[in-house]
Amino acid sequence: MKKTVFKKILSAVLCFVLIAAMALTFASCKDNGGQTGEKTFTFTVVDINGNQTSEEISTDKQYVGEALMDQGKIEGEDGQYGLYVKKVNGIVADYDIDQTYWAFYINGEYAMTGVDRTEVVNGETYTFKQEK
Repeated sequence: MKKTVFKKILSAVLCFVLIAAMALTFASCKDNGGQTGEKTFTFTVVDINGNQTSEEISTDKQYVGEALMDQGKIEGEDGQYGLYVKKVNGIVADYDIDQTYWAFYINGEYAMTGVDRTEVVNGETYTFKQEK
């Protein structure tokens, strides 16, 4: 009889510990796709047809380019003026192929620096627009 009561108490304690561990795990996850970081910015993509998507990006990276590359959002190659972005969210824009390119904007203004030289500023909006 004592063993049965002990087993019930032990089971209840273990269930409580498991539930508490799961609650802590879920509470520590933010609604940002599992991304973590001290800085958060809005990443917007507008394709050649005007279709637009936006998402919040969290990062500890210093530059926008490295944050987006780290999360697989952009791809490109190094050129004489820095990173030449050819793919954004899986959409290719290559001037040599289709006469389109990715223009980079900061808060709606055409950027005066490349994405790889633009420091992440908390709360900013960084946009890539596919243009001809």
